[in-house]
Amino acid sequence: MFEHLSSLIPAGLLVQQILPSPDHLTIVVAPREPCATCPTCAMPSSHVHSRYDRLLHDLPWQGRQVLLRVRARRFRCLVPACPRLTFAERLADTAPAAARRTERLADLQRHLCLVVGGEVGARLAARLAVPVSADTLLRMARRAGAIPQPRPPVRVLAVDEWAWRRGHRYGTVLVDLERNRVVDLLPDRQAESLAAWLKANPSVAIIARDRAGVFADGIRQGAPGAIEVADRWHLLRNLGDAVHAAAQHHHAAARRIGKEIMAHPPHAGTPGEATAEPTTAVQRRSSASHAHRQAQFEEAARLHAAGASLSAIARQLGLNRKTLRCWLQAGAVPTWHKPRRDSLLDPYRDHLERRWSEGCHNATRLWQELVALGFPGRLAIVSAWATERRRAVQNGSGMPVTAEGEPWRPPSGRRVARLLMTDARILSPPDQAFAAQLLKEAPDLESTVAAAKRLRALLRRRSEETLADVLAAAEETQLVGFVAVLRRDISAVEAALTLPWTTSPAEGQVNRIKMIKRTMYGRAGFELLRARVLHAA
Repeated sequence: MFEHLSSLIPAGLLVQQILPSPDHLTIVVAPREPCATCPTCAMPSSHVHSRYDRLLHDLPWQGRQVLLRVRARRFRCLVPACPRLTFAERLADTAPAAARRTERLADLQRHLCLVVGGEVGARLAARLAVPVSADTLLRMARRAGAIPQPRPPVRVLAVDEWAWRRGHRYGTVLVDLERNRVVDLLPDRQAESLAAWLKANPSVAIIARDRAGVFADGIRQGAPGAIEVADRWHLLRNLGDAVHAAAQHHHAAARRIGKEIMAHPPHAGTPGEATAEPTTAVQRRSSASHAHRQAQFEEAARLHAAGASLSAIARQLGLNRKTLRCWLQAGAVPTWHKPRRDSLLDPYRDHLERRWSEGCHNATRLWQELVALGFPGRLAIVSAWATERRRAVQNGSGMPVTAEGEPWRPPSGRRVARLLMTDARILSPPDQAFAAQLLKEAPDLESTVAAAKRLRALLRRRSEETLADVLAAAEETQLVGFVAVLRRDISAVEAALTLPWTTSPAEGQVNRIKMIKRTMYGRAGFELLRARVLHAA
């Protein structure tokens, strides 16, 4: 009568009785096989010595816990020379020896811990009618069986570091770039550990890494025949550091020029002219973006008139070929300006302008007055209007402002290097004046920035120049030290320009490791963390 339950219980068991209760379901089962094999001498036996009940928790049914009461047997060993006189039959397909839950339930609970952790997994398990403590889940996740089975050989590998505690202790993450998944975690950041892993995985042919020397040493020791690829983002970051170091030699001139621009701002205009200028951050960003696109269009039109192909122009300017064709066919750059929509403030603008001219610049007070007149809008609308008016007044007062409409301040530190490396056409007038004046007074810095821009374009794959020519030109500037470091790793730099592989997927996996580590509230030992990361991969 219980034949219809045979597909719902573990294989190898026969249902004999069902004992329901309000909160759980007990199923009495017995092994199907008439005999068992002695674990010592491997001789089968069908002579039953005794019987006993074994209780196993199983998967839930209809929101109720399920308990299997297995009527297990002990058999007599039929081999006289065997030291084991009796033995208990094994439920190999159901549960290991001395287990209190079936293998399929243990697998479910172990996966709960691997996915969401111990505490969250315990709460979720209780809702799924398979209650278990958080500590038990963590012990299950630490078992060797929690580590996934061996996967296909890795051909393209990314190597990066991850932090146990930033600035104190680091580990190493290894990512299969072709499949975008973590293949292993190493507990430290040592060249010997990476070399040992590479020797155990000889299929690795390409390795993407950052500029850390410890990884380069580990690769040379463990996989000397592999192609090393330097990460282009790290190369660009190192280039920015080199430009920053060069600009630091002129910090006195930078401070003096900044003070001069504060005293005599460029393109201040008159108060009447200021109203035509963009005053909000959105308007300034839109204006700067349009100016950049317009400059690109003018250069594209010049190259197209000179006979250059659309593909060549698109590569040189970093534009999409279809977008470039639409621009050239239209003869202009689209502005995407939307018609102005009616505002809730329109019926009350006369009152606002009058009160503003009388000296009332408090947005809250103006809003309260408008509400008394029947204004249905919120305070944020009036605050935005007042902010726009303040910026318009400030922009027309002669005070230099940034592209976002904020008061301009003399740049310091890395901002000087960023201004020098940014296209002048998208800078605000004060920033343009500052960068131009600094480069005019420091010719050696001007040549350094020009060489850095050529190298940046090459690393971004927006230049047709060769690496040798760009490095040769950079050696004549203050970038000579940076170039010397690149030449010691020249094969990896050249591979970065020709191969598509980077360590960007590894950076994303590092963020996942951080998330898993933080959700475990300090319980993430290395073995447990490794099991959870590999399972997530």
